[in-house]
Amino acid sequence: MASEGKDAEAPKEVFRLDYKRPPFTVTDIKLAVALEPEATTVSSTLTVRRTAAAGDGDDLRLDGSKLFDATKYVRVNGAELAEGKEGGYTIVQEGADVVMVIAAAVIGEEATVETQVVFSPRGNTDLQGLYMSDALYCTQCEATGFRRITWFTDRPDVLARFTCRVEGDKAANPVLLSNGNKIESGDLDGGRHFAVWEDPIPKPSYLFALVAGDLAHIEGTFTTKEGKEVGLYFWSEDKYVSRLAHALESVKRAMKWDEDTFGRVYDLSRFNAVAVGSFNQGAMENTSLNIFNTVALVGDHETTTDERLEYIMGVVGHEFFHHWSGNHVTVRDWFQLTLKEGLTKFRDGWFSMDMTSAAHKRISDVKRLRETQFPEDAGPMAHSIRPDSYISFENYYTVTVYWKGAEVHRMYLTLLGYETFRKGTDLYFDRHDGDAVSCDEFRAAMADASGMDLTQFDRWYSQAGTPLVEVTSAHDAAAGTFSLTMRQSCPPTPGQPTKLPFHIPVRLGLIDPESGADLPLRLEGEAADAAGAGDTTRVLSLTEAEQTFVFTGVAARPVASLFRDFSAPVKVVHAQETREDLILMMAHDSDAVNRWDASQKLGMAVVKELLAAFAAGKTEAELTLDDDFVAAFRSTLTDAALDPSLKSLALRLPDVSEIGEAMGDVIDFVAAARARRFAVQQLAKRLYDEFKAAYDSHAVTAPHALDGAQVGARRLRGVCLGYITSLGAGAAEGGAALAKAQYDAATNMTEAVSALACLADMDCPQREEALAHFEAKWADNSLVMDTWFSIQASSSLPGAVDRVRKLLEHPKYDDKNPNKVRAVLGGFAVRNLERFHEADGSGYAFLGEVVRKMDGINAMVAARYAGIFSNYRRLDAARQALVRAELEAIRDREGCSKDTFEIVSKCLKPPADAGGAAGGGK
Repeated sequence: MASEGKDAEAPKEVFRLDYKRPPFTVTDIKLAVALEPEATTVSSTLTVRRTAAAGDGDDLRLDGSKLFDATKYVRVNGAELAEGKEGGYTIVQEGADVVMVIAAAVIGEEATVETQVVFSPRGNTDLQGLYMSDALYCTQCEATGFRRITWFTDRPDVLARFTCRVEGDKAANPVLLSNGNKIESGDLDGGRHFAVWEDPIPKPSYLFALVAGDLAHIEGTFTTKEGKEVGLYFWSEDKYVSRLAHALESVKRAMKWDEDTFGRVYDLSRFNAVAVGSFNQGAMENTSLNIFNTVALVGDHETTTDERLEYIMGVVGHEFFHHWSGNHVTVRDWFQLTLKEGLTKFRDGWFSMDMTSAAHKRISDVKRLRETQFPEDAGPMAHSIRPDSYISFENYYTVTVYWKGAEVHRMYLTLLGYETFRKGTDLYFDRHDGDAVSCDEFRAAMADASGMDLTQFDRWYSQAGTPLVEVTSAHDAAAGTFSLTMRQSCPPTPGQPTKLPFHIPVRLGLIDPESGADLPLRLEGEAADAAGAGDTTRVLSLTEAEQTFVFTGVAARPVASLFRDFSAPVKVVHAQETREDLILMMAHDSDAVNRWDASQKLGMAVVKELLAAFAAGKTEAELTLDDDFVAAFRSTLTDAALDPSLKSLALRLPDVSEIGEAMGDVIDFVAAARARRFAVQQLAKRLYDEFKAAYDSHAVTAPHALDGAQVGARRLRGVCLGYITSLGAGAAEGGAALAKAQYDAATNMTEAVSALACLADMDCPQREEALAHFEAKWADNSLVMDTWFSIQASSSLPGAVDRVRKLLEHPKYDDKNPNKVRAVLGGFAVRNLERFHEADGSGYAFLGEVVRKMDGINAMVAARYAGIFSNYRRLDAARQALVRAELEAIRDREGCSKDTFEIVSKCLKPPADAGGAAGGGK
C-alpha cells in the first residue's frame, strides 16, 4: 500500500454549490469488529448499488482516512482486487482526504464489496473514529470519523442498514454495545465473547456507534403516549454509576416533553446512553446508542453544580431530540448542519426553559450568543449558518451554526405562533421521514403550513454577520401617536461585502411611564378588531432597509420595549432611549429579557464612563458611581417579588468580554477589567448591607433539590458573595472569612464552588487552604478535578501564566483528555481575559505553545483553541504583532493539521479576503 501523508496536496476547499447526489449508494453494511488495543480488525461487507445520479464517468469512491497502510484486502463479489492494476482499485490522496476508487465497470449495477483493515484504537489520540478512552473502546463518527474505521461512502446522504458483530476479551470488555437490537451473543475461545447488533432503520455512517468495556449501568422505563414501553439503559464506569440518576430522569422528561410539544414519539424499544471520559464534543446522538462526554451525563448535587445539572438535562434532551431532528430526518450534506444542530439546539433550549427558570435559561442563552457568536460574526471566521465552503468541516461546529442557528429556527415560532409552527414541523417530519434533506425543505414546510412568503427569510441562512437595527422614536402628544422608525444594516463579512435586508421579527411593547404597565398596541389605520389590535405585546415584521410603525391612542411618551424575548439575533440602538427609560424597564418591564437587558445597558454605560475617565488620567480616588445607577441596583436587589434567578443575572455587570466588544475599533481587555472591577467594588461598598442581608436571607437549609426556589436562592447568594469578596481579603467586612465559612459548611457542589471561586481571586491564606482541601477531597474524581483546574486558570490574581503552566504539570492533567485541556485553556484564555491579554504577550505565547503541541495530539481541540486568536486585529498594534507571531508559528509547524491550518490561515488573511467563500451568500 502507498504511504499516507499530508504533503501530497494543499488542503482542498469544498463548495456547497458543487453538491451532487452520490452515483453509488450502500443499502446494507455488515461489520465484524475484533477488538484489540493495538490491532483491531474491522471486516466490512457492503451491498453497493448504482443510483440514477450516476454518469458514465462515475466510479465508486470509498473514503478511508488513515487506512492506507491498514488495508489487508479488497474484494468485489468474492474476487480479490489488486491495487493499481486494471480491474482493481486505486487509492488517491485529495488534499488531506484519502479515497479508494473502484471502476464503475467492476461494480456494475450492484455488487458486494468487502474490505478488511487493521489499526490501533489506542494510538488514535484525535478521538475520531474508533479509539480508546482509558480502557474503554468507543467511537465518534460525526462528521467524518467512520472513514477511520472502514472504507465507506462516508457522506450523510448515503443511508444504509447496519449489522455489527463485535468481539473482544470478555474480562476486559464484558459489555459490547452497538446500534439497534442485540440479536445474538455468545462466548468464543481464548476468553473472548461476541455480540451481534442489528439496526433495521437505514442511517448515515456518522450515526454508527460502538462501545465496549467494563461498564456498569442503571435502567428504567418510559411508556410512550401510544402505550409502548421503552427500556432506558445508562452506562458508565462503575465509579460513576451512582451519579447517573439525574440523566436518566432527564431523558424521561425529554421524551414526555417532545410528545407534548412537538408530537414526536420515540419509536424504538431501547435507548442506551454511555458516559465516556475522553470525548471531543458534549455528546453524540447515534441511533439508540447515545455517547456522552462524562461531564454531560454524570452528576449529582455532591459533585456537580446546579448549573452543570441543568446543562446535563439540556444535553440529554438535545441528543434525544435528535432522534427526530437529525436521525429520522438527516442532512443531505454537512453544509446543512444547522438543519439538525440549530433546530435541535432550539428544541433543547425550549425544553430547558420549560423544565427550569424560563427567564434565567433564556437570558443565559442570549448572553452566550452575545458573548461568543456576535464576536465570531465580527471576525475573520464569520460565516452564515449554512456555510458555502470549508476545508475541514469539523471547524464549522460553531456557535454560529448551533446558537445563531437556534435563533433562526426560533424566529419561525415567533413569526408564525405555536399552532402554525407546530403544523409546519409536523409537515416537515411527515414529508421527509427517512430522507436526507437541505435547509430549504424546512423553510418550505413552514411556508406551506402558514401560507407566509418566507423567501426573504432565506437570507438568515445565506448571509453572515449580525444585523444592526437603528431605531428612532417620536411622540406626538396632540395626535396621540408614537412612531418607531427602524433601519436595518449588516456589516461586510469575509466574502460578503454587501448584504440585502433580512426578514426580522420585532416583538415589542410600550410601557406607560407613570404606572409601568404595558399599553395596548394598535397600529395607525388598523381596525379595532384586527388580529393583534389591543394586545400589549406584538410581533412586527421588519423586511425593508427602513420602515416606520405608528401606534395610536398613546397619550404620553411611552418607554419602548423592543425585541422582547430577544426576538431576533440582532444588535439594537435606540437613539431616544434614556437612562430614565432603562431604570423604568429595569423595575417594571414585563419581559424578563428586556428587564435584564436594561440592567446591562445601564451597567455598560457606567463602565464606559469609567473607561473614559481612566483614559483621561483620573484616579480611582477621584471617581464614584452615579447615584441613580446605584439606586436602580438597590431596587433590584431588594425587590422581594423578583425571581431570585432573574435577580442574580440583573445584578451582574457586563462581563469583560462584552465590555471589550463595546469599546470600538481597539479592544483593551486589561482596561475593561479594571473599570469593571472598580464598578463592582463601588457597588459592594455602597450596597454592602443589602448584599449581606440578601446573602443571609437566601441560605438554604432544606435537603438539596433542583427546584426553582432552591436554585434561585443559591444563584443569588453566589452573586452576593462575589460582591462582598470583591472588597478584598483584608477588607473590614471579612469577605475571605465569609467565603471560607461557606466552603467549609457546603453540603453541595454549587455552594462549594461558589465560595472556592471567590477565594481563588483573593490573595489570602484561606485561598490556599480551600484549594488544597478541594484537591485532596476530589483527587480521584476526574470530573470534579476539572472544576479545580478551571477555577485556578480563571483566577484574576497576578501570575496567571505561571499558574497555568504549573497546572499542565499536575499529575491529574492529561493533554489527551479534551476535558482537561478545556478546563485549563478555557479557564485562562476564555474566562480570564485580563491575564490572557497582558501586554508582555506571555498569555499568547502560552496558548500558542499548547496549540502547537495539541495539533499533533488532537487536531480538533487544537483548531478550536487556535480560534481564540481570531479577533486579534481589534487589539492594539503591539498585541497584534505578538499574536500574529504565534499564528505564524502554528501555521508553519511541520505537519500542521488541515483543521488548524484552516483556522489560522483565515486569521492571518487580510480582512478584505479572509474566509473566502465560507460565509458567502446564496
